[in-house]
Amino acid sequence: MFRLFCALILAPMAATAQVAAPCDWQASAQALVEPWENNSATFANGAVRVAVLDTVEPAAAAYYFLILSPPMNEIGDRTCTVVGFGKGLGYAYMDFSSLVSDYDPARGLIFTIPARIYLPEESFTNSALLEITINQATGAVTVTSQLGIE
Repeated sequence: MFRLFCALILAPMAATAQVAAPCDWQASAQALVEPWENNSATFANGAVRVAVLDTVEPAAAAYYFLILSPPMNEIGDRTCTVVGFGKGLGYAYMDFSSLVSDYDPARGLIFTIPARIYLPEESFTNSALLEITINQATGAVTVTSQLGIE
């Protein structure tokens, strides 16, 4: 019964809470999870780089997903995007070692990564599988999640 209750409460929140925004304070090099070679990777012949960030605070929601991707701006820099759970909140955890990538010509470069979400009002975490899609032509990043049933 508790699982059903959590699924009913969390499903609408998770669907609407995901945030893909231009890089801000979360994208500091200080937040790159070490070792860097295990927590960052390139795709699309080096045009796209992704990495996991740990901002330390808030401790229960400090993980973000960093994306550097086309299109390039007027001076040749890639677009920088950070994916988090909500405004000012990341995820409780992201498992970069389980990152899976795929490419769909109609949608773009697609990443799936296991994560844990944290809901501060409930002091509750739940597993989730994030799907992050990058359209390299437009720079659009979309994020959806599927909650785990625990």
